[in-house]
Amino acid sequence: MTLASGDRIESAGMRASAGWIAWALGSAGFAALTAIFAKLGVAQVNSDLATFIRTIVILVSLAAFLTFTRQWESPAMVGDRGWLFLVLSGLATGASWLCYFRALKLGDAARVAPVDKLSVVLVAIFGAVVLGERLSPTNWLGVGLIGGGVILVTLKP
Repeated sequence: MTLASGDRIESAGMRASAGWIAWALGSAGFAALTAIFAKLGVAQVNSDLATFIRTIVILVSLAAFLTFTRQWESPAMVGDRGWLFLVLSGLATGASWLCYFRALKLGDAARVAPVDKLSVVLVAIFGAVVLGERLSPTNWLGVGLIGGGVILVTLKP
């Protein structure tokens, strides 16, 4: 019986591992659509106003999602440290979006979006330095290739 329980735990762990990949791929797909839709959306409007409209849509969508899935929780459940880092994350997200929409207004989506994904390289570095996360040499090679790819994408045709 212990083995069966252990098998369930391992199986659940494998599902969780596969689950993050599916969600990450979904994120990548929606991020790609974001770039295309945003480029079309900022064509006739100020990029900061476009960011504001996008933010309202996200706020309303997430509120509806939390309501529909009954996931609302008391904000008191979030500790002081959690609030601090969530607020900082929100400020960083807002700054990122303002920069991203301005870049889309000025540049090609096919070049802006990959440069924006230079964040992957920065997250790997910050994750190692700030969070103590460890990546294998193969992982670092991948991070380097992403950085190299970003440089190649920025070159004029």
